[in-house]
Parts: sequence; C-alpha cells; structure tokens
Amino acid sequence: MTTPAADKMERWARLLLPTPFTIALLLTILTWVLAVLYSKTPAESYLSQTLHVLGWWEKGLWSSALLAFTVQMMLILVLGHVLALTPLANRITQRMVLLCTTTSSAVIWVSVLTMLVGLFNWGLGLVFGALFARKVADQAASNGLAINYGLVGAAGYSGMLVWHGGLSGSAPLKAAEPGHIASFVNNFSAINVPLRETIFSQLNVLVATTVLLVIPFTLWLLAKNSSAKVPKLIQLATKEKFLVTPSYIGAERLDTSSFLGKAVGMVIVLVAFIKPQLDENKSFIGLLTPDFVNFILLGLGLILHANIKCFLAAIDEAISGVSGILVQFPLYFGIIAVVKESGLATDLALYFSANSTPTSFPLFTFFSAAIINIFVPSGGGQWSVQAPILIETAQSLGLSEGKCIMAMAYGDQLTNMLQPFWALPLLGITGLKAKEILPYTLVMMLVATIIFAGFLLFIK
Repeated sequence: MTTPAADKMERWARLLLPTPFTIALLLTILTWVLAVLYSKTPAESYLSQTLHVLGWWEKGLWSSALLAFTVQMMLILVLGHVLALTPLANRITQRMVLLCTTTSSAVIWVSVLTMLVGLFNWGLGLVFGALFARKVADQAASNGLAINYGLVGAAGYSGMLVWHGGLSGSAPLKAAEPGHIASFVNNFSAINVPLRETIFSQLNVLVATTVLLVIPFTLWLLAKNSSAKVPKLIQLATKEKFLVTPSYIGAERLDTSSFLGKAVGMVIVLVAFIKPQLDENKSFIGLLTPDFVNFILLGLGLILHANIKCFLAAIDEAISGVSGILVQFPLYFGIIAVVKESGLATDLALYFSANSTPTSFPLFTFFSAAIINIFVPSGGGQWSVQAPILIETAQSLGLSEGKCIMAMAYGDQLTNMLQPFWALPLLGITGLKAKEILPYTLVMMLVATIIFAGFLLFIK
C-alpha cells in the first residue's frame, strides 16, 4: 500500500537529507564559521582566528580519550552483533520476530522492547534495537512479507529517545557521585543529587511511562498510513555458516575446540559478576560502563559460539557494520572541541539562564540542551558544558537541581532523533540509509517534545 503521506515524507527525505557523512561535514563547516565569527576579537584578523579554530578542531579530531571511546563503541556493536549470530540468539530472535508479521505489529514490539532495554543501558539498547529491526526485515525478506523497513528501523532507534532518563544516564549518574558537583560549584552545600531526585523521581517515572505508551502508538499510526514492500537485503549469516569445519590437524584443532573458547568465556563472565562484590562503592548498575558491557559481550560470545573458528567468522561478518563510526566519530569530536573552546555552548546556556524565571528555566534548559546536542552529541560531554551553569542557576532561582538535570537529559536525548551521530551503528547493522529512518524519527522527536516540555512545565 502506498499513501500520499508516505510518498511526501520519502520525497522530502530524498530532497533534504544527504548521507550521515555529508551531514557531519556540513556541521563541521557550520561550526567553523560560527566559531570564527563568534570568538574573533577586534585585534585579530579573520585568517588568524580561522587558524585558531582549525587548531581546536584538529586537536579534538585526534583526542586520545575520544578515540578510545570510538573503539569502545565499535566493540559494543561488533560484539553485540557477534552475540546475535550465535545459535541460541538466533532461536530466541526467530521466536520474537514471529510476532512481527506486519509493520504495525513490528513497530510496537521493536519500539517497546528497545526502549525498555535502552532504559536499562543505552549501549545494549542501541545494539538490541538495530539487531531486532534487522531480524524483522530478514523474516520479511525470507517470507515475502511487505513491511516499511525504514519505519521498523526508526522503532529500533527509539532507545536513544529515553536513554538519558534511564539507569545509564550520564548526567544523573555523575550528579549522584559524592563531591562531583562541589568540584565545579563552590557554594554547593549538598553531598550530591541523589538518584531519587533524578532517575527515580516522580517526574522521570511519569515521563518514561508516557513515552513508552505514546511513541509506540505514534509509530503504529504511521504504520497504518505508510507504504510497504518486501525488503531486499543481504541475509544475516546463519548458524550453519559457522558450523562448517573441515578437517584440521595439530594446533589447528584448537580453533575448532568446543572447550577452549567456552572456558575463557566462562572465566570472563564469572569475573564480571564477581566484580560488584569486590567494589563496595559501586552497585552492579553503576558498573554498566561501555568497558563492562564489552567484557560481558566478549565472554558470552565465546561461550555461545560453537568454537573459536565460529566466533572469528562472526567477527568477520559483524565488522562491516562499524565503518561509519570509524570515519565519522572523529569529525564530531572535532566539532565538540570547537564548540567548547570557542565558548559557543557555554554562552548559549548562559543566555538561557540569564533570561529565565523559575517557571521557564527548566524549559530553557531543555531547549538549549537540544540545540547543543546537535553539535555535542555526547551526554557526558554535554553535562561537562552545561552542568556549572545549570546547577548555579537552579540554586539562585530556588529550583530543584534534580528537575533541572533531567531537563538537560531530556533535551540531550530529544535531538538524537535529528542528529545522525548515534544512528550510524543502526544504519550499519540494518543496511538502511539515514533518509529512510529520519522522516519517522523526526515525527518521534516532535511528539516527544510535547511530552518532555509538558511535564517540565506542569510537574514541580
């Protein structure tokens, strides 16, 4: 079925949306121009200031810490994909996708489960949503079912619309660390901002519940009025591919041993679950960092694949999905450096805080965070930019620091639906193009804007 609305959305996407790499380049150029115009002093020439800006950009481009983060993200996606290629995962997902026989049923199941996983941990949610959407498309392609794969892919990206209000949210977790806020706010009298005032607050519980109900319903309405066709894609490798083991001799037999990989994998998982007992200062949830997630995924991948040869074959299958991250993440790191060094992000936040009232400040924080996230697509990076202004203004206006922190978190996650930075992993795994999912993620963004802004306005 083809509808005029679906045709218009697809046409506008083709007219206005280039590839994510091109978007990254355009954002880079825009950031350069804004930084030069904004930070130039009367004593400097435009050429001199342009060279300064390019220096900031180059420094951010090759930041060691951020490049390490790039590798973390690549490993999360590769190891998550490897786990999805195990025989056990294949059996589980095949049963799950049996419920997804139409676009309408698929978007509900994919969005609800993806957001629930995203509330638990953003990295797992990102991998889960991408792989679930891909499995739905594989089933549709195998059975000749017509679906709107772009819409299903958008549903698989919905976890990034809720993650910052979940258990791995950067801002609330950092604010809960004793002494963290006091390190940059001199007159902050409290030890921290506890999670009961942020993640587990009445505001956030109501927001998360509403998003979990409204977004799947919105996607269901879109599915009822969208075009559908049988997806044409390269099938994900099946378990049979990894079980082809010709005769090996000598040391080669170690590669096909069912014991070695599983033994090492069991040790890894055992260490991972013992670790919270050895660290009295952290709960299991507090340990869910990208490194810890990768540790678990590595162990489970070794355990659940038949042998090392199968595990390495799965790695070869999964590695192609992260090429976009490798070449595009550094571009955004350069943008982040320019935005920070030029003072653009800080002064934007200061402008909103200087023109706020107790009623409007949470909303201004929300919208400024949404804008900043387009240029600084990192929850932790955005917190470092906005936190000092946010906390000091909240104190001066007598507002709840927890509510203001969540306002920043909602703004950060909102424009993930517009900014293709975090969509790159999903695009790599699903084989979709940005223009195929962005029309639908933009609808999700508009609906979520009403939800977030409404609750910030009316919930004290």
